[in-house]
Amino acid sequence: QVQLVESGGGLVQAGGSLRLSCAASGRPFRTYVMGWFRQAPGKEREFVAAIRWNGASTLYLDSVKGRFTISRDNAKNTVYLQMTSLKPEDTAGYYCAFGPQTWVGDRLKEKSLYDAWGQGTQVTVSS
Repeated sequence: QVQLVESGGGLVQAGGSLRLSCAASGRPFRTYVMGWFRQAPGKEREFVAAIRWNGASTLYLDSVKGRFTISRDNAKNTVYLQMTSLKPEDTAGYYCAFGPQTWVGDRLKEKSLYDAWGQGTQVTVSS
């Protein structure tokens, strides 16, 4: 059974930092691209970041470049999202998901390439 469990969300002031974690099971984690998405109330779920199976390539939403860092530990079947300089507009539920087994560049921003979503973790940034 494929399972993804996110953690690390919370309430933080603008300019603060959070580190999200996503523990995966049920698939050979090290063979998949992993991604983070977010969804604010009343909005579509949007791509945030993706990482190649070996960590050699990453992709980011333009508005988080330089502030967020995606990483992974294949020995722990876990993907992380380090978020710094947080802004109120980063407020959303954050979700991780299994992506494809091939790095396809900018196409990784397409939600349809991901499946087996976690339940999400809420990030709230106060001004």
